[in-house]
Amino acid sequence: MTRFAIFDTPIGPCGIAWSETGVAAIELPAATAEATRARLLRRVPGAIEATPEGFVEEAIAAIVRLLSGEAIDLSAVPVALDGISDFNRSVYEIALTIPPGETMSYGEIAKRLGDPLLAQAVGKALGENPVPIIIPCHRVLAAG
Repeated sequence: MTRFAIFDTPIGPCGIAWSETGVAAIELPAATAEATRARLLRRVPGAIEATPEGFVEEAIAAIVRLLSGEAIDLSAVPVALDGISDFNRSVYEIALTIPPGETMSYGEIAKRLGDPLLAQAVGKALGENPVPIIIPCHRVLAAG
């Protein structure tokens, strides 16, 4: 069963959805909590609103601290990537290795995957990232 919660951050109301195995989705702020909730439920239909506990409560606290300006590493937050392609998983695993304050290019990730011509596919995979902030797609830049 997928559950979700909406929580306040310095940049607005974010959403988080999770299963027993990890965080399944993060929704960045919309104009209102209701709009964030609606966007999150489009991504995880049927999710039930619940009170965060355990790793989810810890993830929310870390996200709030990150969005408050602290250099927080979220790579230890468990993620549930059910239904994600092997290629996208590989891209996300590499993105998780980028430390706070550092960046990598699409091309660098493609090279690590073994084919520098995959840079555009890397960009597409990062655009489909279900858990932005936790998988730090914001640390991946275009070349130049």
